[in-house]
Amino acid sequence: MAEGLAVILCEPQLGENIGAVARAMLNCGLTDLRLVNPRDGWPSEPARAASAGADVVIDGARVFDTVETAIADLNHVYATTARTRDMVKPILSPDRAADRMVAEMRQGGQCGVLFGRERSGLTNDQVALADAAVTFPLNPGFTSLNLAQAVLLVGWEWRKRTAEPMADEVTPLISTPATHGDMVHLFHHLEAELEIGGFFHPPERRAHTIRNVRNLLTRAELTEQDVKTLHGVIASLVAIRKRD
Repeated sequence: MAEGLAVILCEPQLGENIGAVARAMLNCGLTDLRLVNPRDGWPSEPARAASAGADVVIDGARVFDTVETAIADLNHVYATTARTRDMVKPILSPDRAADRMVAEMRQGGQCGVLFGRERSGLTNDQVALADAAVTFPLNPGFTSLNLAQAVLLVGWEWRKRTAEPMADEVTPLISTPATHGDMVHLFHHLEAELEIGGFFHPPERRAHTIRNVRNLLTRAELTEQDVKTLHGVIASLVAIRKRD
C-alpha cells in the first residue's frame, strides 16, 4: 500500500531539494514521485546526489507539464498549505489527513499530496484542484518548512499507519538476564569487600544497608555480562586498595 501514495512537487526549483524529498519519501516507504515543470529540468544529478541513495525514487520520478495531468489518475488529492485559503475546503492536520488517505486507499482509491514551490508554496488555483488541504500545526510565529521537511511530516504520518507497529520501548538484548544465583554470588562478593573496607558503619545498620544495596542491584535488571563486569570492577578496586 505504501508505494501507492503519490508525492507531487509543483514547479520545484532546485534539484537538491528534489533529492532531499526523494530521501524523505524512501524513509517512509514512498516511491511515487511526480514533478510538475521542475525549474532546472530533469533528470538532475544534484537531485540524485542529494537523495543519499534513494535511487529507486529518483529513477522512477515522472515529469508532467501541468498539475492536472500529474493528478489525472488519482481519486483523492490533498494540497499542503501553511495558511488558510479563501475557499470552502476541508482543512486537515497531517495525522487526520493520513487517516483519511489510508481509509480511501483501502477502499481501492489512489491518493496524492501536492507540495508547492520552495519560496511561495501552492497557488490558489493549484489548491483548488485538491479535495482537501493539509496544514501543519506549527509555531504560528514561524511556519516556514523546507520542501523535504513538509514531505517527511506527511510521509511519517502515513508510515505510522501502514507499517508494522514498533514496541513502545525496546532494549536490545546482547546478553541473557542474570540468574538469581549470579546475583547472590555478586552480592556476597561485593558485601565481603565492603565489610573489609569498613563500609558498614555503624554496625547496627549493616543489615539495612545490605538490603538497600541488594535492592539497588536487583532493580538494575542486570545481564550475565553486567554481573561479570561488576565482579571485575570489584576485583580491580580491591587490587588498588592492596597496592595502597
